[in-house]
Amino acid sequence: SRSAMDHQPKFFENLSGAGKAIAVLTSGGDAQGMNAAVRAVVRMGIYVNAKVYFIYEGYQGMVDGGDNIVEVSWESVSSILQVGGTVIGSARCKPFRTREGRLQAALNLVQRGITNLCVIGGDGSLTGANLFREEWSGLLEELAQKGKIDAEAVKKYAYLNIVGMVGSIDNDFCGTDMTIGTDSALHRIIEVVDAIMTTAQSHQRTFVLEVMGRHCGYLALVSALACGADWVFIPEYPPEEGWEDTMCVKLSENRARKKRLNIIIVAEGAIDCHNKPITSEKVKDLVVQRLGFDTRVTILGHVQRGGTPSAFDRILASRMGVEAVLALLEATPDTPACVVSLSGNQAVRLPLMECVQMTQEVQKAMDEGRFLEAVRLRGRSFENNLNTYKLLSHKKPDAELPKTNFNVAVLNVGAPAAGMNAAVRAAVRVGMTEGHKIFAVIDGFEGFARGKIKEISWGDVGGWTGQGGSILGTKRTLPAKYLEKIAEQMRTNNINALMVIGGFEAYLGLLELSAAREKYDEFCVPMVMVPATVSNNVPGSDFSIGADTALNTITDTCDRIKQSASGTKRRVFIIETMGGYCGYLANMGALAAGADAAYIFEEQFDIRELQANVEHLTEKMKTSIQRGLVLRNENCNENYTTDFIYQLYSEEGKGVFDCRKNVLGHMQQGGAPSPFDRNFGTKISAKAMQWISKKLKETYRKGKVFANTDDSVCLLGMRRRNLVFQPVAELKSETDFVHRIPKEQWWLKLRPLMKILAKYKTSYDVSDSGQLEHVAMLPKEAETGAI
Repeated sequence: SRSAMDHQPKFFENLSGAGKAIAVLTSGGDAQGMNAAVRAVVRMGIYVNAKVYFIYEGYQGMVDGGDNIVEVSWESVSSILQVGGTVIGSARCKPFRTREGRLQAALNLVQRGITNLCVIGGDGSLTGANLFREEWSGLLEELAQKGKIDAEAVKKYAYLNIVGMVGSIDNDFCGTDMTIGTDSALHRIIEVVDAIMTTAQSHQRTFVLEVMGRHCGYLALVSALACGADWVFIPEYPPEEGWEDTMCVKLSENRARKKRLNIIIVAEGAIDCHNKPITSEKVKDLVVQRLGFDTRVTILGHVQRGGTPSAFDRILASRMGVEAVLALLEATPDTPACVVSLSGNQAVRLPLMECVQMTQEVQKAMDEGRFLEAVRLRGRSFENNLNTYKLLSHKKPDAELPKTNFNVAVLNVGAPAAGMNAAVRAAVRVGMTEGHKIFAVIDGFEGFARGKIKEISWGDVGGWTGQGGSILGTKRTLPAKYLEKIAEQMRTNNINALMVIGGFEAYLGLLELSAAREKYDEFCVPMVMVPATVSNNVPGSDFSIGADTALNTITDTCDRIKQSASGTKRRVFIIETMGGYCGYLANMGALAAGADAAYIFEEQFDIRELQANVEHLTEKMKTSIQRGLVLRNENCNENYTTDFIYQLYSEEGKGVFDCRKNVLGHMQQGGAPSPFDRNFGTKISAKAMQWISKKLKETYRKGKVFANTDDSVCLLGMRRRNLVFQPVAELKSETDFVHRIPKEQWWLKLRPLMKILAKYKTSYDVSDSGQLEHVAMLPKEAETGAI
């Protein structure tokens, strides 16, 4: 659809930064992942032959000049990828708000020939940068009049280019799905909630948790979704009049249903519909006075800003940093200052001031009490989260639920993946809200054949979002050899639709069941698959439930191994990851952990490549960074095994470095699901169940459900920016069945990023980036894959 596609592809090798100077600064509140962004900007800048400068302490350092502005080298940003906060410091700066301050800042930049700025911060920092850019030529003229610079400099440095990246844990910036730091802040909140839940259960307590978000309820909302909180207070969506009664009734109902704990999440900026603050203390007092429940308040505070960045934030920030340098190289005096951000899974550039204006619109709408408008302006992702939360948190009384008389079965297939349970919970609760009876199948298709199936209710899935693995039990067995028995079970239990949550086997299973429709009428029902596998190898979806959790496990382990290698000096680690033939975990793990190489099946390599990698590491050992990290996908090559590569490196590295190997194994399938997997699992599964309801209505004729067309057996996947239902029959042509991977995989185009950041010469197709888009106010019905 983009004009760039029609022309020749654009390669970044043809873009040169020679003669350009880029400065990077972090400003405003810190956020995890800022360092990953700084690292990417520095390395990409040096890679294209530009000079790169750090500006320490944000705008304050720009005004103070001196040794606050220093040229940096490749090694300057080594070992900062896994560090939270910002290593170049951030400060609130009064002087920069005055023209005198900005005059001094301009002088400091011009003296060093810097006319390209990369600003990482919140909307305030970016607005300041834009003003600076607009005043630039005026500032230079004034400096020339005062005799501080010559007329030549005014001409030579006539334009200032600015690219912004949004670093803010609140995710409060319009135009970008996720700001740098948001995912890590959610990790901190979820870790705390998971810990509090065990103590609250022991004592039958109610906990009121206060999370950050003065003007934006994103953290509160998503953490409430991710831990199944009973109630959430956010600034954009104040509770209705009389909420005190409603909430207390809800809490006591939960207790009556044998739920031993209540969790209430309050955003620090929460308000009621008269714009009066709702504080955590106020909520606590209310519960104690009205219900007499033992209640505690926990204020998370700055914990949320701390800690190591999550894998998601490291990859997001690395992608954005590289994209920012590309945007600076292509900037002209006529292009507006832009921010680089992600929309769905796509890197985009947006005019900075459009984003800022929209962000300010939200605040204005809230101040004026137009709350529905505020939610809409926050964007699709926020609205989706809110709607899903409303669907799942409150059970309507049975009398109010519709009765459809349809029975829907839910099962897990394939290997366990973190987030499967969140998906089952969402399916059960949405299904019940839609009026169906939901049946849980134990142990996949094998259990189905054996009749291990039972009705499951709203309360049965309480607390499931935070549980790892698969509570229902899962098997890799395919249905083909049990068709007769499964059909019999479908008949006995009168199952009218199937929802399968699983990996590649689930996809094969649905293909087998739809092929068996000719012989068995029982399979002529709507069937939908939700992808859940750590390998992320299911055709038709960019992401699958469980992959993010596995990626975080790999990243954490690599961080520890890197520490060990740094201590020992001159050591190279070879780490084997899971994924079958799919290189997603190895490739993205390498990007998130700052590895030197990743061997994957999708990009064939030979002995020359291995030799080049060894030589590259030998060179690296001559620098101050004396350690190496190499990831290898378990099936990347049948002859170049992990042992082979380890032995080769050991031999070739003799006298220069020594080698160790590590097979990560099944730890990659376990662990509590990450916020992303809980949220993705919940949302995608809720959507799948709504599709089932729609299909059941469409295919119900003369007292029975009969569906035998291709479009009644679908896979729900995330594709670039949207969640889409795709008939499994149509996905066959996109699948490599021998190696169980999709023929085309989006993440392969990020492969060069890892190589660039590890200092390899590589080719990088950047045709996709470069078009400046606009911040669209989206129509109501636009549905996205924004998580």
